[in-house]
Amino acid sequence: MKTIIHRADSRGFANHGWLQANHSFSFANYFDKDKVHFGVLRVLNDDIIAPKMGFGTHPHDNMEIITIPLSGVLKHRDNMHEEWQEVLAGEVQVMSAGTGVEHSEINGSDDKHLSLFQIWIIPNKQNVSPRYDQNRFDTKERKNKLQTLVSSIDEDLEGSLKIHQDALISRIDLSKDKSFTYTLKSENHAVYVMNIYGEIEINAETLYTRDALGISETEGFEIKSKEDSEILLIEVPLL
Repeated sequence: MKTIIHRADSRGFANHGWLQANHSFSFANYFDKDKVHFGVLRVLNDDIIAPKMGFGTHPHDNMEIITIPLSGVLKHRDNMHEEWQEVLAGEVQVMSAGTGVEHSEINGSDDKHLSLFQIWIIPNKQNVSPRYDQNRFDTKERKNKLQTLVSSIDEDLEGSLKIHQDALISRIDLSKDKSFTYTLKSENHAVYVMNIYGEIEINAETLYTRDALGISETEGFEIKSKEDSEILLIEVPLL
């Protein structure tokens, strides 16, 4: 097994006043030659957005963009849907930018901050027709078991949102002293484990809140919880 540890305090950080952004990989004005990507995982941003603030209309193309609100209300609008789409904590949003999309994202609350993860995955198909989807996922369905949020559009995995890449995005909420064994899709895949909250152990490495571990060259690994923990797993092909 090959691993790489990314501690929470080693991430890139930008304070824009209305936006507090932590970057797991090189993004905007933050660049680290050792943190450009993990396989086809290109971006994992951990953002806190002030009430009524957000990102004005901007373009994307040929990228799979996944947004996971952790708390608060996200409002999204793009040139495929003129109306604002509301995305709540517990829901996940996917957007295949393909040939090109313009969109806006704002905090839909007047008085509460919005906390979210935004993930960019390099697609395996270029210049596809842009598409948008979102879904709600029951938190009870990930209590001490894996809940798949996102999978390949070419894979028949019921209940998950779809992207143009042979990837899996999953969550699991482990109770204290519980363990779970994760099995990878193939030897050409790797998993980026983000410990959202809590304390876990993988391969004798302890991960605290917002610590991450990249794992490759293995068929699987065991996650042990030292306290109640919420975990995000992003499995992607290696480049």
